Amino acid sequence: MNQQSPSESSTRKLLVLGELNIDLILNDIQGFPSIGTEITADEMNFTLGSSSAIMASNCASLGIHTSFCGMLGTDDFGRFIIQELQSRKVNTTLIQQTAEAKTGITVVMNYEQDRANVTYCGAMDLLTPDRIPWDRIGEYDHLHLSNFFLQKGIRNSVVEIFRRAKAAGLTTSLDMQWDPQEKWDFDYKTCLPLVDIFLPNEAELKALTAMDDIDQAIEHLRPYINILALKRGNKGGRVIQGDTVIDAPPFLNDHFADAIGAGDSFNAGFIEKYLQQASLGECLENANLIGSLSTTAPGGTGAFSSAAEIQLKKEQIRLGKL
Repeated sequence: MNQQSPSESSTRKLLVLGELNIDLILNDIQGFPSIGTEITADEMNFTLGSSSAIMASNCASLGIHTSFCGMLGTDDFGRFIIQELQSRKVNTTLIQQTAEAKTGITVVMNYEQDRANVTYCGAMDLLTPDRIPWDRIGEYDHLHLSNFFLQKGIRNSVVEIFRRAKAAGLTTSLDMQWDPQEKWDFDYKTCLPLVDIFLPNEAELKALTAMDDIDQAIEHLRPYINILALKRGNKGGRVIQGDTVIDAPPFLNDHFADAIGAGDSFNAGFIEKYLQQASLGECLENANLIGSLSTTAPGGTGAFSSAAEIQLKKEQIRLGKL
């Protein structure tokens, strides 16, 4: 890739397509819930949720011109989400509100570096291909889609969505995420050739291919992928393009709050450098950095304030001083 300056890349336009919900996050939970009993949590946070919205918000915080297309209810939660996205400079003109369903919510129960989630999808199910602004798609440079298993309205149309985006000249990325039904009904042989950057984690990749060995899963998918940016948790990340394989270690920090949105932040970091036409190694390093930064504050967006503050924290993490 040819090097492009950050100021030039900031003029490139990202369209994020996906689900919208709030997160109700419980921390320091005293035990595990069971039917007929009650337990307590010592800490609670109420914040912008959904993989797609976290990714979009953090991309905008990194300086990328970001727009969002999704569905919300006409309720207080919907208004809260729009205000949060706008406060982080995400363009919300393509978000539609409906009285047909309530805004989605996820209850997140955190247990150290793992968690259990319960999600009410609500209005996110009403996002269908006909609600995508196809007449304006040429205004954008890149289309990102997250968590499509959770989105009933577009799940069966994902191939067509990427085909139309590519036909309009956009580059594309996909973070499929976990299938709550564990059916893994994804036509990856047809879809992945239309996806420029595929962004799963190891567990998702193994579940998709029904293989226990990650290297075998990668080899199974290799004929269909363009760029694979693989999240490996505390092992860092790996990027594969053709015969090129690059591994990068994680950036660990001493201020871990929770891992909510760390994968979405990895996506944002990778896309930031990709839009700057940086090398694959630089894209992966930045993805690991931004993913680590996300864990230093509760929720998926808490660690992302001003661009100057983000840059300072990135350098502190890189040098092992945070």
